[in-house]
Amino acid sequence: MDGTKGWSLVNEDTTSDLSISYIVATGGTITTSGDFKIHSFTGDGTFCVSAISNNPTNNVVSYMVVAGGGAGGGSLGPTAGGAGGGGAGGFREYKSPVTPYTASPLDGNPGGTAVTVTATAFPITVGAGGAGTAAPCKGSNGSNSSFSTITSTGGGAGGTRSPNAPDGDGSNGGSGGGGGFGSSSSGNGGSGNTPPVTPSQGNNGANYSSGPPTLPGGGGGAGSAGGPASSAGSIPDGGDGVTSSITGSPVARAGGGGGGTGLPSSGTGGPGGGGNGAPGESPQPIGNPGTVNTGGGGGGIAALGNPIPTTGGSGGSGIVIIRYKFQ
Repeated sequence: MDGTKGWSLVNEDTTSDLSISYIVATGGTITTSGDFKIHSFTGDGTFCVSAISNNPTNNVVSYMVVAGGGAGGGSLGPTAGGAGGGGAGGFREYKSPVTPYTASPLDGNPGGTAVTVTATAFPITVGAGGAGTAAPCKGSNGSNSSFSTITSTGGGAGGTRSPNAPDGDGSNGGSGGGGGFGSSSSGNGGSGNTPPVTPSQGNNGANYSSGPPTLPGGGGGAGSAGGPASSAGSIPDGGDGVTSSITGSPVARAGGGGGGTGLPSSGTGGPGGGGNGAPGESPQPIGNPGTVNTGGGGGGIAALGNPIPTTGGSGGSGIVIIRYKFQ
């Protein structure tokens, strides 16, 4: 300090304590992309956080939660009617500012719901796809998927084609099922984004066309509504899914199922795992399913001929993905 006192003992700073720490977690299938870890859950599980960052912004994770897709409709009766495609499972995504990647158009930042993790266990639910059922009964909606406070709603089932069944309407859901033709119902498409969230988790299914010929509607997708059929000859395609690179690679999910017609061409499933519609004129008694772990809606199918019933395609199961900075 000076020539008289000399050196004075002081405490040494521990600079290592000033460095930034990161989230430490287990659960699901773990991959990395640069400085980011990705946990993918294709079935129920637990996201176990054992440590969090000393920088609060690093504890806001990116996520994608996709519910199971709805089943497509089956048919009983003249093949010219046909059944609606299943709606896609609800799609919800949030991109944290500290985990850059190319998100889908449904990225909820800003305006959506952020999730800040703590050192605890987060149960993960991955919704199953709705099961197809032989006409005149309607298939099932997809099941919900969830992570923390985020729940995505299962896709709505497609309406059946049956002269005497009341199930021609598509069901409501994350995305709505397409309408089928049934004399006891209106054949309306189901409503998407049910219950409503911001940003929207899905879109409406299309109504059936009274024709002639009578044609079903496509199931809604996360990116667009189901395609309507018409007497002018348009085909009831499923609504488009949306593409996200949350895993490090672009993947489309949550496409709607195509409607099944008795014509040579049925609706195409929406990009993102939607099942194609089936005409039912070939020996195919069961519709095309949605793709596993995409939340795609099942394809509708027309009848092989009265009184032989057909079964709508099952919806694809959902997926939950969580991304965060780990170094």
